[in-house]
Amino acid sequence: MLDNIKGLKRSHYCGDLEEKNIGEEVTVMGWVAKERNLGSIIFLDLRDRAGIVQIVFDDTVNEDLFAKASTLRAEFVIAVVGTVRMRSSINENIKTGHIEILARELRILNKSEVPPIYIKDDDNVSEAMRLKYRYLDLRKPSMQNNLWLRSKFYKITRDFFHDEGFVEVETPMLSKPTPEGARDYLVPSRINAGKFYALPQSPQLMKQLLMVSGLDRYIQITKCFRDEDLRANRQPEFTQIDLEMSFVDIDDVIAVNERFIKRAFKEMLNIDVQIPFNRMKYSEAMERFGVDKPDLRFGLELMDVSDCVKGCGFKVFESAAEKGKSVRAINVKGAADKISRKEIGKLEDFTKDFGAKGLAWMKFNNGEISSPIAKFLSDEAIDKIKEKMEAKDGDLLFFVADKNSVVFDSLGNLRNKLAKDLDLIDKDDYKITWITEFPLFEYSEEEERFVAKHHPFTSPMDEDLHLFGGNMEDMRAKAYDLVINGDEMGGGSIRINNPEVQNKMFEALGFEDEEIQEKFGFLIEAFKYGAPPHGGIAYGLDRLMMLFTDSSNIRDVIAFPKTQSATDLLTEAPAELSEEGLKEVHIKVIE
Repeated sequence: MLDNIKGLKRSHYCGDLEEKNIGEEVTVMGWVAKERNLGSIIFLDLRDRAGIVQIVFDDTVNEDLFAKASTLRAEFVIAVVGTVRMRSSINENIKTGHIEILARELRILNKSEVPPIYIKDDDNVSEAMRLKYRYLDLRKPSMQNNLWLRSKFYKITRDFFHDEGFVEVETPMLSKPTPEGARDYLVPSRINAGKFYALPQSPQLMKQLLMVSGLDRYIQITKCFRDEDLRANRQPEFTQIDLEMSFVDIDDVIAVNERFIKRAFKEMLNIDVQIPFNRMKYSEAMERFGVDKPDLRFGLELMDVSDCVKGCGFKVFESAAEKGKSVRAINVKGAADKISRKEIGKLEDFTKDFGAKGLAWMKFNNGEISSPIAKFLSDEAIDKIKEKMEAKDGDLLFFVADKNSVVFDSLGNLRNKLAKDLDLIDKDDYKITWITEFPLFEYSEEEERFVAKHHPFTSPMDEDLHLFGGNMEDMRAKAYDLVINGDEMGGGSIRINNPEVQNKMFEALGFEDEEIQEKFGFLIEAFKYGAPPHGGIAYGLDRLMMLFTDSSNIRDVIAFPKTQSATDLLTEAPAELSEEGLKEVHIKVIE
């Protein structure tokens, strides 16, 4: 027969008890983490969200209580009344390691079967098991701490933006399918047969309407949904810190957000970051690092060696001298003896995943050159490469020759991999930078037309407006991403509020009037009634929490995440719907 809680009130959380409580009678409640029966005395670790405290049941003090305590097992839910006293054996590894509770009353509030996973941080259980029994996994101290920190970050965010004059507004979860509809999660309407809502990929259009409404400054911590292939730092449903401001330009948006990030680092990590942050143009980021979210904690910068190999006779390199192509390299200092031929083969396979046809290499060791391409290059070409790359004895060079997009992608990602493999990254270092002046358009070979790099409401740089209809690949956007240690934490832009510029943008993207009306008609209509200059940014809150908790997996900072295949092992979602259920929402499933 189980006991009940009637008449008892918890006086303290387990982990909050201290030496100052010695001599006090306290009531604690929680889960049995561990029990040790030594014959005449039982030591029991009781766990709640605040931590662990040791409970003592002494056979010589109370035989009946001791007998009851001997029935306890891991994860039983209990309440204990007792007196705090000094521990005879100090445990410096826990916060309550100097005290314990001598029990005088025990109530067993619920029993537990043997848990399928251990409730400890270093249990080494598979992720599938952790997600299937998530409610048990969340009892672990590390997971409890992550959720506590996440809650703290919510408060920091709201306090900061409320102090800055932002108004928190909830935008709809049921909205119209977006232009990128292939990635929408669709919700069928029962009342409006054959029609669908979409869960928002972003509150983008709604927050722009809030600026048209005159709200001036908007903030929201909101769920967003995207049906796309997942990676370690992506989820089908994710949390976004979304904001928008009126009567602003780039510097205004950046200034507010630098103050926000500074406060977040101070309150979350007790680290003082200096503002203003560094700014780097997109073109510089690509030239130096190959990616638009560079990790600045280490070197391995890309160098263009196209001039060094011009006319060298090596066809692979010479063919990359055409417009839009290049030969670039990175110098892995002192790695000639650290990376074997076999490992180089694996790195070549790695770069092929990013489109590279091959990965050339050159080692400098004991005054000699080891390289499968050296026989194709003249001594003059090798000397030029060596000088350009500042190569010394013991260095290892990697080359990729191809279209610039392939060269950047393959070497940029190889750079990041090598830094991790060779332990070149100082994990206690934080490098924060704004990437600015993104291309306004990018050419889609698949669609054979220009598409918006961000979205069709991103404003061009003022000095590039004359390029509409001309060299549009040279047009730059008033867009900005906040990058911390190689991860994009937030991205935003100044929006178009001039109807004439907006029409030129639609025209450049090849939109017909009917298509514009269908996709964006309600926003265009709103803009007719006076849209102020406005812009904003959206942060991936889950990614920021990975940074603040030093987590490598986004699932460790979300209470109930999905797997990499977008399934929920706990509830077994997504699930099939019965014939009756499908009929109710006017849907037929095609095999």
